[in-house]
Amino acid sequence: MANSYLSRSVSSAGNRKTFTLSAWVKRGIISSGEHNIFGNSDSGYNNGFVVKFNSSDQLRVIMQDSSNYEKKPNRLFRDPSGWYHLVIQVDTTQSTATDRVKIWVNGVQETSFATDTMPSQNYDTHWNNTTQITTVGRAGNYNGDYYDGYISHASNVDGAVVAPTVFGQTDSTSGIWKFKSPAGVTWGTNGFHLKFENSGNLGLDSSGQGNNFTTNGDLKQSLDTPSNVSTLFNTLFTKTSPATTNMGNTRIDQGSTAWKSRITTLGASSGKWYAEFKAGTIDSSNKYNQFGVVHESILHAGNFSYVGESDFGWGLNWSGSVNHNGANISGYTSFTTGDIIGVAMDLDNHKIYWRKNGDAWMNSGDPTSGSTGTGAQSLDTGKNYFFAASVYGNECFLNNGDGFFGTTAITSAGSNGNGSLFEYDVPSGYYALNTKNLNTYG
Repeated sequence: MANSYLSRSVSSAGNRKTFTLSAWVKRGIISSGEHNIFGNSDSGYNNGFVVKFNSSDQLRVIMQDSSNYEKKPNRLFRDPSGWYHLVIQVDTTQSTATDRVKIWVNGVQETSFATDTMPSQNYDTHWNNTTQITTVGRAGNYNGDYYDGYISHASNVDGAVVAPTVFGQTDSTSGIWKFKSPAGVTWGTNGFHLKFENSGNLGLDSSGQGNNFTTNGDLKQSLDTPSNVSTLFNTLFTKTSPATTNMGNTRIDQGSTAWKSRITTLGASSGKWYAEFKAGTIDSSNKYNQFGVVHESILHAGNFSYVGESDFGWGLNWSGSVNHNGANISGYTSFTTGDIIGVAMDLDNHKIYWRKNGDAWMNSGDPTSGSTGTGAQSLDTGKNYFFAASVYGNECFLNNGDGFFGTTAITSAGSNGNGSLFEYDVPSGYYALNTKNLNTYG
């Protein structure tokens, strides 16, 4: 979030030469500004240590005092939907300069660098130092460059170089690098392991060292984890008129008088899926505030100004009709600022349904009616579908089952969430669109 981070004042100095940082991170905003994962600095943003993504989607490890030292791989980090596991090993006692900082991504060591300027042997970094504030999601005392994305299992091992296999492992079936709970670690004086499992105390240290952090800003717990990836607005989709996204890619922000659209990161060709959209301020002069679905043909389309503009999309607009292929279909309900629209997508029977604020399904619909499709609009068969939204001079929020619209928690969780948190009851047999549910029900 734009003002959210965790902070801790270091009371006892640790090992400033040798330490290991580990975190699972999911990018939010791509190619926009600086986004700090770990950091510390004094009040003038000097004498610090920072791990961050820059505006060119590069990972930077920076050690700063009167001189600047940096390790920056050539590779780019542009996936907004997947999790990266980062391990930063620092050991300035090494005689070979290039060995003093090592970077591992998903269990593989980075070997190609755009920048590789290392300090002298036995250099004291400012990490684990008492003169700086230590932060996760911001660069120490610098009031800016917050991490607008997701961080899971952030760890610091003070005084030792620890292998990536302590924090992750290769799945024997898929070959994919996956999370592993660290065990047998000697964490050291300033060591910490932030699991983020306690929603009421996100700064709780689980290392046993008692190095708890303070929560700042609008920081919220997410159910999106490296073990279960949720669908979000896709910032890589730039076919036409993409809207600005933020708040971990759950919010579309379009302040100008033009229509903009986004689709979600995960799609499906079978199964039954549910999502909720909350409307921001509605421009009542325009019908292009729409929530619905599009299928894979959007990826090859020449235009996508609003959800129901072409034959690949079905979108409920604010004025109370469904748009499909540019035509209006009556029998639906209007919505305005603050209303929550539930969208139920049945891809076993190729039907779609809408409702407002938990009321009866529009057009006398029944999402559990199967192939009968009572009150539904029919979807094309043989396609992959994505949830989608378009806005005109306003904003909207996606609740993908995490229980938040932006930074605002749902008022009360409905039933049938199956571990996901939606404002209203999920129709029987429908699920949040995430990787775990896709594997089980898709």
